[in-house]
Formats: sequence, structure tokens, C-alpha cells
Amino acid sequence: MKSISILGSTGSIGTNALRVIDAFPDAFCAVGLAGGRNIADLASQVQAVRPVIVSCWDRESADDLQALLRSRGHDTEGTRFVHGREGNIEVACHPAADMVLSAISGAAGLVPTHSALEAGKSIALANKETLVMAGRLMMDRARQKGVEILPVDSEHNAIHQCLRGGRRREVRRLILTASGGPFLKTPRDQMPSVTPGQALNHPTWNMGRKITIDSATLMNKGLEVIEASWLFGVPPEEIEVTVHPQSIVHSMVEFVDGSILAHLGLTDMRLAIQYALSYPERWNSPLPSLDISKLGRLEFEKPDREKFRCLNLAYAALAQGGTAPAALNAANEVAVDLFLNDAIGFHRIPEVIESVLASHAGGRDDSLESILEADAWGRREAQRLSRGARPKRD
Repeated sequence: MKSISILGSTGSIGTNALRVIDAFPDAFCAVGLAGGRNIADLASQVQAVRPVIVSCWDRESADDLQALLRSRGHDTEGTRFVHGREGNIEVACHPAADMVLSAISGAAGLVPTHSALEAGKSIALANKETLVMAGRLMMDRARQKGVEILPVDSEHNAIHQCLRGGRRREVRRLILTASGGPFLKTPRDQMPSVTPGQALNHPTWNMGRKITIDSATLMNKGLEVIEASWLFGVPPEEIEVTVHPQSIVHSMVEFVDGSILAHLGLTDMRLAIQYALSYPERWNSPLPSLDISKLGRLEFEKPDREKFRCLNLAYAALAQGGTAPAALNAANEVAVDLFLNDAIGFHRIPEVIESVLASHAGGRDDSLESILEADAWGRREAQRLSRGARPKRD
């Protein structure tokens, strides 16, 4: 029986992870949940899995959760209720957990995931920002602790599976696939008038708001390039992005002889989650098989890097190294939030990020303190650069 703590249990990855755990009751159990502000859903999860520890956004949320559970007649004895970042760390480091599924959105996932590594936990990683901000630190610590970091993102999960077909020295390049988001065919001159509602209308995946906007700008793919570089030990010049609107091929690996292994699968995150939780074994899945006869055409094209400038910015931050990726991520999180709140236009997202990178003085990425300092600086600088930039739309 593998005991799992879930950071971000009420998000799309967390809820799907609980579905996977429920499908294998003799193999998995959820011992810790961190669910943020979504008290109603978190209460239902607590009732279903009876974890030993639960973390909420703040003390008020923790009190509200306990009150809601009592009103439903749920006995909370045996469950510890905690809150805030320290609460998330307690969930991540709880002695009963063998593995931590890290699915908190954004930079907030870094500290508890790092703490889980320090506690010797294996990591199923769905929070790409952890390796974007602190790839060197996290991978070095995982090696020192002798634990695995297993990717849950569909693209990196696909590459992990493809790499089982060859040795590292045989790899020529990694090929990350991108859906292209909702604006793949939108003319470049119409991008400034894009609204948050339009950007949140993803054609393929059902994701959180921030990740959906990142998909629309292709920053999501840029962050994945940085994550892949650290996760698989591959330099940026050996990582390529291709647009694949059907989202059936989740990623590919080309080997030195020209052979390409591709991972195909349903657009259902339970496949990647199950792989990460059951690794190194493969188990029968309750999901239906992919019907190849009904796929039709599978299309691939180069991304328009002038229209989707965030992709180039991510490559630039990775090449710059040090704390540049942490500053990039911080600026992106601020710019996305401002766009969602109609404070800046869609086209301003890459402009803000580029300006932050241009003024970033650099820093070492071998300590958590310096990485968090770069994150805080990037947020302040992005806010400063965004003042007075409210969008004008027809």
C-alpha cells in the first residue's frame, strides 16, 4: 500500500488523482490533503478518504472546514487540521506519506515540494514551476536523498515513458507537443483585443485559469522546456516544440539513429497520474483504449514565435541561467493575474516579462533563499512595469 499526500487536492490534477486512488483501493491511500480555499470540495474529499492531515488556505478556512464537516455529521477525530504555507509543508512532510503529489498551482508549490524532498519523499510532480524556479536545487537534492521526481504533466510524463526505450546518450532531441491554445489561427493583429473569456476557452484541456492563459500565450510550453531540461538533463538546443492541435501525441523523443518514439493517449490526465503513482510498474487502466481508427489526421506545425513571444522568452531565461527562470515565472504569474483582472491587455503579458528579464541582475540558483528573493523581486518589478497599462478594446 502506497500512502500519498496531495498538494492541491481540489484542483483538476488533485481531483483526478483521487479518482485514480479510488480505482486502486488495495494499492493506494490518501493520507494528506492540501486544498486551499475550496472548502466545499475539500470537505467532500475529507469525508471520502478520511486523511490524517488536511491543510487549508488560512485559519478561518480551517475553522470553516471543520464546522462544515460537523454540520454533515462527519467525525473529525483522527484528522489534524492545519493551514497556510506551514500547513502545506506539514502535509508534504507527514511521516505517514510515502509519496507527495505536488499539484499546487504556481510558485506556491515550490517550498512544500522542496520540504517533501528534504523529508525523503518521492515526488509525483504536476507543479512545473518547482523545476522552472529551482531545477538545479531540486534535482541535486533528489539525487542526494535517493528519491524519484516523476513527472505528471502529460508532456513530460510522455517523454519519461519514451525514454524507457533508449539510453540517455542515444537521445538526439526531445519534442514537446503543444495544442496551440485558442489563438492558433488568430491573426497577429487581433491579439491585442483578446479578452480573458476568449483566452480561457481552451480547445482541448480542462485546466485551471492560470495554466489555461499560459497555454494561450504558449508560456506553458516555455515553462515545460525549462522543466524538461532539468528533469531529463537535456540542454535547451536539444528540446523542440511542435504544435499538434489534436493533442493525441503527448510528446516524442528522437534518437541518434533518426528513430522517433511517440507517446499517444487519450486527453485524460488520469493516465499520466496513474503512471507516476504506479511506476516502475504498469497497471491495467479503468479508462477506455484509444481507438486509433477514429483519429483521422494528426497535424504538426512549427509555433509562430513572433505571435507567441513567451516561448522565446522562456528559452532566453533558460540560457541565461541562475535565477532568471525564477524571475521569468514571477513576472508571468503577475502579468497573467493582471490580464485576468482586465488590468493589462493580452499582448502586454510578454512585454512585461521581457522587461523584467531585461532588468534582472542575475543570481545563484543553488539555494532556496536566493530563488525566493528572485521570485519576490520579479513580482515587484512586474507590478511596477504594469502600472497604468489598462487595456483599450473596441
